[in-house]
Amino acid sequence: MGTGGRSGLRSGKGNTEEVAGGRGNTDGVPASLSVDLTPCRYRCIECNQESNELYRDYHHGVLKITICKSCQKPVDKYIEYDPVIILINAILCKAQAYRHILFNTKINMHGKLCIFCLLCEAYLRWWQLQDSNQNSDPDDFIRYAKEWDFYRMFAIASIEQAAFFIGIFAFLWVKQPMTENKKPNFILLLKALLLSSYGKLLLIPAVIWEHDYTPLCLKLIKVFVLTSNFQAIRVSLNMSRKLSFLAILSGLLLESTMVYLFQRMEWDVGSDCAIYKFQEF
Repeated sequence: MGTGGRSGLRSGKGNTEEVAGGRGNTDGVPASLSVDLTPCRYRCIECNQESNELYRDYHHGVLKITICKSCQKPVDKYIEYDPVIILINAILCKAQAYRHILFNTKINMHGKLCIFCLLCEAYLRWWQLQDSNQNSDPDDFIRYAKEWDFYRMFAIASIEQAAFFIGIFAFLWVKQPMTENKKPNFILLLKALLLSSYGKLLLIPAVIWEHDYTPLCLKLIKVFVLTSNFQAIRVSLNMSRKLSFLAILSGLLLESTMVYLFQRMEWDVGSDCAIYKFQEF
């Protein structure tokens, strides 16, 4: 999830481009005169204020991190950090790390990460289903049916996640105009939610290395994913903890409704959505 250094950044240089583009200093024109011409593309990771650049390139390998005019701190200190450090800070759900990833980097892996996370969750549910329905019959029809069970679990997991996101979007669509004059940026929010669901990747190791505490590990993974989603909403929309928490609850409510409907149709969904249901070993 994390990216570090300048390799994962958008171009944040301050004086190597044309003055007409608002990003540079050429022919003796002071850089400070051209900064205001640039549309704000970045965010300060400390106070969330917009910034024109992350660092200034003075040539000959001399770089200087931009200082935020609002909080007088570096706009993004993580541009000098190792990706592992950024990932650790993201795992700790630090708002600064989330702002760095969401606003100051280029990450185009949202779709791939979403599919992979859904595959992990589908495998968990399929594995639970096979564990509860032991059948040693080697018949090809049985193997074919088990394969389609996995596809069914993938479809159900996708529908439940979609319901979770729709519940969040619906709550914010109704609630946000009461506190602000503009609608929330749902595109940014969707990307933030997809990236913050990376904790689902831990489902596979938890199942492969099963032990007596595996059910507890699965519950902790679910809590971690929800906590990451909560922080993603709070950071991407710059909203209060209360509204972010209520948005998560709204998503869980709609997801639980979908699970209830599946159960009414006598579909084995393999999960009770709020906490991963686990079969006895």
